[in-house]
Amino acid sequence: MSHESDAKRLTDRYVAQWNEPDPAARSALIRELWAPGALHVLVNPPEAIRDAAAALAVPAPPLEVRGYDALEARITRAYEMFVAPGEHVFTAAADPAVLAANVVAVPWSMVTAGAREPVGGGVDVLYLDAEGRIRTDHQFVG
Repeated sequence: MSHESDAKRLTDRYVAQWNEPDPAARSALIRELWAPGALHVLVNPPEAIRDAAAALAVPAPPLEVRGYDALEARITRAYEMFVAPGEHVFTAAADPAVLAANVVAVPWSMVTAGAREPVGGGVDVLYLDAEGRIRTDHQFVG
C-alpha cells in the first residue's frame, strides 16, 4: 500500500462488503478484496464469550475464520444482524492509516441508519499481499 488514495479505496471497499445487500455482489467483493486462505480474527470476542470463558477459568480465545466460505458466512451474518433490519450501517470512522508498506489500519463505526449516530465501532488492522489483497484482518471492536 504505497499511497493514501490506495488505502482510502481499500477502506471504502472493505466497509462496503459489510453493507452489501446483494449476496452475489457481496461474494464477488469478498473474493476481490481477500486473498485465498485469508484469515479474519475477532481479537476481542463479545462479552458473552469472554464471560463463558472466565467461568471456565480460561482466557477468552480470539475468534477466527479462514478462507472465502468462512469469510462469506461471517460477513453475511454481520450484515443480517446489524444492517439488514435497517437500523444500522457501517462507515469509515476516519481516514485509514498506512502503518507499513503492506499494513493498513481501518477505523470504522456502526452508526444509526437515519441520524448517523455512532453506536459502536473499532479498528481493523489489515495485512496485505503483494497484489494488495487482505491476507490477515485483526478486528478490534470497541
